[in-house]
Amino acid sequence: MTEQQHPEIWSALSGVNDPEIKRPITELGMVENIDLTDGVATIKILLTVAGCPLKDTITRDVTAAVMPLAGVSRVQVDMGVMSAEQRGELKETLSGGQAQRDIPFAQPGSLTKVFAIASGKGGVGKSSVTVNLALSMAAKGMKVGVVDADIYGHSVPAMLGVADSRPTQVEDLIMPVPTPSGVSVISIGMLKPRRDQVVAWRGPMLDRALVQMLADVYWGDLDVLLLDLPPGTGDIAISLGQHLPGAEVVVVTTPQEAAAEVAERAGTMASMMHQRVVGVVENMSYLPCPHCGPEHKIDVFGSGGGERVAATLSSRFGYDVKVLGQIPLDTSLREGGDAGKPIVESDPTAPAAVVLNDIADTLSGRGRGLAGMQLGLTPSSKF
Repeated sequence: MTEQQHPEIWSALSGVNDPEIKRPITELGMVENIDLTDGVATIKILLTVAGCPLKDTITRDVTAAVMPLAGVSRVQVDMGVMSAEQRGELKETLSGGQAQRDIPFAQPGSLTKVFAIASGKGGVGKSSVTVNLALSMAAKGMKVGVVDADIYGHSVPAMLGVADSRPTQVEDLIMPVPTPSGVSVISIGMLKPRRDQVVAWRGPMLDRALVQMLADVYWGDLDVLLLDLPPGTGDIAISLGQHLPGAEVVVVTTPQEAAAEVAERAGTMASMMHQRVVGVVENMSYLPCPHCGPEHKIDVFGSGGGERVAATLSSRFGYDVKVLGQIPLDTSLREGGDAGKPIVESDPTAPAAVVLNDIADTLSGRGRGLAGMQLGLTPSSKF
C-alpha cells in the first residue's frame, strides 16, 4: 500500500541500500510507512536490531534520496525495530529459503575470486598485505570481502579501523561489518564478548569458526574474497583446503633465509590441498637509503627470499609461480596499519603503496579458476 500511495518516494527509496546488507531497503522490508503532508515526508524505517550502529547512515541516505523530490520540503525519518516475525522473513529473503546455508564460494556457479593470503611464519606482514590489497581492489570498484581467519592473531579489524565494531545478526545470519572504504570484513575478534579475550581453541572449534565466517555470514555478491590465514600449515590451512578447494593462494615472505624456507612449506601445503599458488609477495624487501635516495637499497633482511620461494614452488608444482611484487620497508605502512588507515589510502604515492596497488592489479586481472566449477558437460554412453 505504501508503494502505491507514494510511488515517487518509494522509487527514490529503492535506491537506498542497507549499509550492512548492501541491498535496497525497500526490498528488505525495512520501509514500514510513508506519509507526505504539507511538504513533510515522514518515513518509518524498521531496523533489524534496536542498537543498529549504522542508523545515522540510513537516516542520511534516506534524506538525501527523498529531499530532491517535487513537493518535498523536509524529510523526517523515524526509526522502529523489526518484530521477530519480520526478522524471520528477512532471513528467509537473504538465505533464499534454504534451511541450511552452504558456503557460497564453494558452489560450482560462484564467480567470486577467492585468494588466501598465507605465510610460513608470523611477523612477515601478511595481514598488512591482505588489508591493503582489499582496499586497493575496492578502490577499483570491486566488491570485496575479507575474512580474518587468523583466529589467534586477528589483527585485520584494527588495521581497517573497525576494531570495536560488532556485526549485526538477523536470526542466525551474521552481517559482515562494513568499512568506510566499502570493504566488508568479519573476524573472530568481532564475535568475542570482549576485545581482550583470548581464543584458546583446538581443531574442531577452529574448523567450525572458519565455516561460520564463510557460511553463516551474509556476504552478498562479491567480486573478490580475501582470507588472512594464520601462519604455518595447521588446522585452518587444512580446513580451508577442504571447504574451499578452489581458493588460490598468495604466499607472503621476507627476503631472509629463515622466512623463505618456511614460506615454501606454506605453499606446498596449499598444493597438497589441491589449491593453486598464484604468486609470492616479498615484504620488507629493502630499505630505501635515507641518505642516498631510493636508488640505494639497503638489504636489512638479506635478499633473494621471494625469488627462492617462487623458484622452488615452480619446480615442485610444474607450473610458473611468479614474484608478484617486492614491498620495501616503509614507516607509513606500519603507521597506517596501527592507525586503521592502510597505506594505499593514507599515502597512495608511497613506494610500498605503489607496489601493493600493482599486486592488486595483477590479482584483479586473473580470471576465476576452473577448480570446483561445473563445465556443463554431460557424460554420454555412445562411443
